[in-house]
Amino acid sequence: MPASYLLFFFAGLGTFNGVALSVYLLWRQPVRPAQCWLAALVLMLSLRTGKSVLFYFWPDITKLVLQVGLTACFFIGVCLIGFVRAWLDPDGRQTRRDPAIALGLLVLSIGLGVAYPYTEHVRLWAGPVWFSIQAVWLACILASTGLFLRAPRPTPSTRAANTLTRAHLATVIAGVAVIWLAYATAGLTSYIVGALSFSLVLYLSIAVLLARRTAPPVAEPYRDRRIAPADAEAALRALDALMVSEGAYKDPQLTLARLARRLNMPQARLSQLLNDNLKTAFKPYLARIRVEAAKQLLREQAGASMDDVAEASGFLSASSFHRTFNKLEGTTPAAWRKAQFRVEAVS
Repeated sequence: MPASYLLFFFAGLGTFNGVALSVYLLWRQPVRPAQCWLAALVLMLSLRTGKSVLFYFWPDITKLVLQVGLTACFFIGVCLIGFVRAWLDPDGRQTRRDPAIALGLLVLSIGLGVAYPYTEHVRLWAGPVWFSIQAVWLACILASTGLFLRAPRPTPSTRAANTLTRAHLATVIAGVAVIWLAYATAGLTSYIVGALSFSLVLYLSIAVLLARRTAPPVAEPYRDRRIAPADAEAALRALDALMVSEGAYKDPQLTLARLARRLNMPQARLSQLLNDNLKTAFKPYLARIRVEAAKQLLREQAGASMDDVAEASGFLSASSFHRTFNKLEGTTPAAWRKAQFRVEAVS
């Protein structure tokens, strides 16, 4: 009996955490297309393994749960292909129609489920449908592996536009393959092995990710090697998009290391990019962007308090806002705002 409880706990906890992870991936900013596909993939895996857990411990469960689980199983392969394609095309130039295709497949699968429900067509779902889903899932794994192996090495621009590395991509494909193998060999092992495999893959992936984040950064020899002009231009565009368009400067805890991670760029290389191409260090660069954002707010929001302007511009406190603003502009924010309104009134 204790073994059954432990089995249920580990299998069910993996399913629950998978759903939580998919929500986190959609909540974590910035949300990239590959990130959305990964969230959908994890959700489909969670639904599939959740169905396995329920059926293993309660065999008499309603057939509707089994139908939902098998439908989700079909979309595991679809989401895997979408994830790999989105990673290879972070700008979305060749994958704009992929979400629409997936939505069309979802509508079609729901329609087929309504027309041929599991409750009335048990042999159809337990036989041809299940084997077809397994085949499609395997085909998607093989196709994703082929796309991954043929993919060119990412350039600085594509690395900056994608927060997921080749290691992440390989880990996802391998994890999905392990889960497929667990279900494909369930007749020789146990039906619950698929759910346990998902839990194991999920926890190992999280552990590796946390270990990589806490590991000390490896110094890279960029000091004596300038960044190529084309690469520097692409990296600067990505930096500008992240800082200005997406408002990364608003994060009061933003550091060089955190910004480098979001750009998927070594910290030393980002520092070199700022020094060689913008002739500044990270802190002065960040201060200038925040002050320019504050100046825009001071012009556009006449009734905004200095505390609100400081917070909206990414400063930790009003005092640091006043100190930085005065250092760069030679005057206080309040005096600068009055001068702007005075000029507008005269003109």
